Amino acid sequence: MPQREKDPNLIVGVDTSDDGGVYKLTDDIALVQSVDYFTPIVDDPYMFGQIAAANALSDIYAMGGKPTTVLNIVGFPINDLPDEILAGIMKGSADKVDESGAAITGGHSIDDQEPKFGLAATGVVHPDKVWANKGARPGDALVLTKPIGVGILTTAIKRNLITPGQEEKVTNVMAELNDTAAETLQSFHPHAVTDVTGFGLLGHGFEMADASDVTFTFYAGDVPVLEGAYELAEDGVMPGGSKANASYLKEQIGRDESVSEITGSILCDAVTSGGLLAAMDPEEADQYVKAMHQQGKTDTAVIGVVEQQKNHPIQIK
Repeated sequence: MPQREKDPNLIVGVDTSDDGGVYKLTDDIALVQSVDYFTPIVDDPYMFGQIAAANALSDIYAMGGKPTTVLNIVGFPINDLPDEILAGIMKGSADKVDESGAAITGGHSIDDQEPKFGLAATGVVHPDKVWANKGARPGDALVLTKPIGVGILTTAIKRNLITPGQEEKVTNVMAELNDTAAETLQSFHPHAVTDVTGFGLLGHGFEMADASDVTFTFYAGDVPVLEGAYELAEDGVMPGGSKANASYLKEQIGRDESVSEITGSILCDAVTSGGLLAAMDPEEADQYVKAMHQQGKTDTAVIGVVEQQKNHPIQIK
């Protein structure tokens, strides 16, 4: 069978592990599309709906797009759990979608033994202003807009091992839209952008570095980490997804002797609804961080640099 030619209007497809697909409609408009759903990671149905929506919409922001419409995706044991739980999830999601400025246009549900919820999200972007995870350049600074350690703390929630304040913080981090981060970034010229989710900071960093043929060097002490994450990790609280990330990336990471194994594991932590990771000119990076701090996004930080390709695509110092 002859190989199918690539559609010339497909700007971003499945080739580079990007956050969403981008399809050109006109000279001025391209569609950004993505889908994400998962099982509950917090007990409160409303907050789960908020987090699920923020997580799905994040892919649109990470491509430089503005969310326009969403479709709900629901799996729910209709005969085993009260309708109020599903109503709470839907309400949380609807409020977060409304906050983003997008519209809910429908969805699909099935009777499932385990609750699952998420969204198929669509946005628009100018075809010449698409952000992708390919394009990072040696000399760029690496900027992260939200703290990591989310997977560790949500695992601790399930084990009743964290304080109410820590639970509130991680829940709010996950429910926070990346709209301010993306809208502020529009005033700058990032060379590559992604959002940090299930593959963790180093997993998504590896995808960017590999696609760009460079090495990402992360300064572990500069990476914002949620309070309590280090102590919990030292006590063995680490989700399976984070362990899988660390195992998968083992041969891709060079770690200085001064960097502990625990620190390396935290940097691989599986995140739900994390922040944006951007590679950009160092001077612009400093200006962007300052602009974010002025808007109250004080976790935003420069966390590393892009270097010429070395033995490992990821280096931790």
